[in-house]
Amino acid sequence: MKNKYFKFLLLTVFFSSVAFSQQKTLPKGLTEAEKEIIADYQFTSNKITPPPSTPVRAAAEWEEVEYLVVSWDSSFPNILRQIVEAGVEECKVIITTTNQASVESYLQSEGVDLTNVIFLDEQFDTIWIRDYGGNTIYSNEVGERAIVDWIYNRPRPNDDVIPTAHSNLLGLPIYTTTSGTNDLVNTGGNYMSDGMGNAFASELVLDENAPGNPYGVSSKTESEIDAIMYEYMGIENYIKMETLPYDGIHHIDMHMKLLDEETILVSEYPEGVADGPQIQQNIDYVLNNFQSPFGTPYKIKWIPAPPSPSGAYPDTGGSYRTYSNMIFVNKTVMVPTYRPEVDQQALDYLEELLPGYNIVPIDVDNSGENLISLSGAIHCISHTIGVENPLWIVHNPIEEAQAGSSLDINAMIKHNSGISSAEFYWREVGVTDYTEVQMTSSGDDNWTTSFTLPSEDIDIEYYIHAEANSGKTINRPIVAPEGYWTIDTATLSTEEWAENNISSAYPNPATDEVNFNLNAIEGPVELSVYNILGQKLYNTTIADANGTINLKLNPSWKGTLFVTFNGRFGQVNKKVLKL
Repeated sequence: MKNKYFKFLLLTVFFSSVAFSQQKTLPKGLTEAEKEIIADYQFTSNKITPPPSTPVRAAAEWEEVEYLVVSWDSSFPNILRQIVEAGVEECKVIITTTNQASVESYLQSEGVDLTNVIFLDEQFDTIWIRDYGGNTIYSNEVGERAIVDWIYNRPRPNDDVIPTAHSNLLGLPIYTTTSGTNDLVNTGGNYMSDGMGNAFASELVLDENAPGNPYGVSSKTESEIDAIMYEYMGIENYIKMETLPYDGIHHIDMHMKLLDEETILVSEYPEGVADGPQIQQNIDYVLNNFQSPFGTPYKIKWIPAPPSPSGAYPDTGGSYRTYSNMIFVNKTVMVPTYRPEVDQQALDYLEELLPGYNIVPIDVDNSGENLISLSGAIHCISHTIGVENPLWIVHNPIEEAQAGSSLDINAMIKHNSGISSAEFYWREVGVTDYTEVQMTSSGDDNWTTSFTLPSEDIDIEYYIHAEANSGKTINRPIVAPEGYWTIDTATLSTEEWAENNISSAYPNPATDEVNFNLNAIEGPVELSVYNILGQKLYNTTIADANGTINLKLNPSWKGTLFVTFNGRFGQVNKKVLKL
């Protein structure tokens, strides 16, 4: 009884100190005081919010946003000022603060245009709004906008109500997973969506909802967690990777970032250093078991994780420095930076990966505002709310093609008012003006056109434009025409072309079956399976091989297998490890 009373007193004192002293910055992780009270804190709610009544889609972070949201911590005025300054050029910015006059005066003195700034007078506990802010969803892919609020894994009551405050301010429906069998503990820094029903997380989400969890939520299997994410967020494929040994937070945004539907930016460490080996294992797991929503292998772009000035990494006492902890705000990308001698190469690389975007570097590693020492960076202290009535374009970019060949340009384009027109714009590298080609509707929200490449080996830059019946317009990439996709045109052999258009096996290794994606492959294809001794185990002919091929693995097959595809293109070989 005495111990329980002491914990209650500690709880009261702690929350009071947080509520009335936002000058004291709490770290992203749990403080020792929070660890003491977490067992007695009420994480769940009696208010039951059923999931949305219609299918929903979780927005991707690179989609168009209407609001950038931050919580103003006076310990980091310069960092937050830069975020707001860049944000107001792209959208409205909601600043949560109980001292509007002071924040307003500071921003004005720094020359920040406040036209697009909205002040929200609410108490909060910490700057880490990514973890406790709500996540944007749309009904029926492009319909009603709403936000979803998970149980926040910190005993920070003022932070916990900020999604409701945003909901009330903007008049948005809010769905919460805080009660009943849907009580789900999750945090925004450990969640990444591609906007097409796929999402990534670390296995932290499994651990925090497991039997004996400290949050008092009902224990859940992985399939039960997946079901909640599908009902509330429309996530059909929730990919979870092992947590990293030196990342105490276990949030994936500290080492990886989706740049688009099939490209993942990943932190790279020197061989054998810190979390490098586990990150490599996690990426291998993704590549061997999952495909992008386009049925293509994920493209992994490695970016060096910078050490401390002394050369220390997280395994030798250095802070967890990362460039992946960045945020898309329409045509701007804000990136954490550390010092010029390590930053410039990273920024140049991001300019190459994200042509047309305004790359804004923000120092998070200085003596005055050392945000990174608290285990977070730019993505951690910002969040976004998507636009009302999004105009959604999905297109699988063409990366390479045979010079002189004819290409079909396809895109799915949706808006709740319908689509009035769509155009394909292209130009040769080095040419200023784009050529416009009308696209036509082929039904079911699909738009298409044909395009013949020049006969010379000249790369092509292109983008897609669409207009809704409402008059709303958008480009994809969103930064077009300054930013674009590039088609590498070359004179490839037929076999080389086929090698690029027949995917690797997935999952791999496998036990029962594997899949292959055959893209734009025409005519019959003979499929054969060989063992490591060259003995043929299986043979079949597929009349029309274009699309996804499922191959059942005979239980008697063991070890390394070789799958060959023979067709008009010649022969292509793929390797499978049979467990």
